[in-house]
Amino acid sequence: MNLLERLKEDIQTVFKKDPAARSVPEVIFCYSGLHAIWIHRISHWLWEKGFKLEARILSQISRFLTGVEIHPAAKIGRRFFIDHGMGVVIGETTEIGDDVLIYQGVVLGGVSCQHTKRHPTVGNNVVIGAGAIVLGPIKIGDNAKIGAGSVVINNVSNNATVVGVPGREIVDKAPKKVSGVDLDHNKLPDPVIEVLHRLEKRLEELEKNIRI
Repeated sequence: MNLLERLKEDIQTVFKKDPAARSVPEVIFCYSGLHAIWIHRISHWLWEKGFKLEARILSQISRFLTGVEIHPAAKIGRRFFIDHGMGVVIGETTEIGDDVLIYQGVVLGGVSCQHTKRHPTVGNNVVIGAGAIVLGPIKIGDNAKIGAGSVVINNVSNNATVVGVPGREIVDKAPKKVSGVDLDHNKLPDPVIEVLHRLEKRLEELEKNIRI
């Protein structure tokens, strides 16, 4: 795929993943997440060619202009989209697959000072909600969904949904529904609340039995 085809694909990705996009000029000039991705592609190319200082300088310029910080060594696949890109941080050894969508405030961070793989590996078709933090050299499986505000420190299975602090898996088999709930970004279930509801119901049943 040549450069022009890649640019067209990135623009089409915005239209597919953001219903607010109205026109090609709007996408080109007004989407900071897209700008950050385009600049990262250049800085990553420089990094791979050995121009590491120049790559870092370019990534810092991108950070200043877009509010998105992506280390030039990070590996990012096709059709990646950052929606409302402010506050996103993607660390040096991060690897991101194809068709990944992340929202504002997401951190793909490291937990070690060693010069090793210390950032997450994100599979294909993953959605990471606003403010989620994914830490360490963990793997996020294909088709996984990370709920807004979650803190993920363990591997996530394919098709799983993770919510909470620390993050807990909700489903690992059905990528579209769990307990009849559509796994949209704003409809992720809370496992702690569900447990409390079950306990409350059980207590009510016990109280009724005692009265009888």
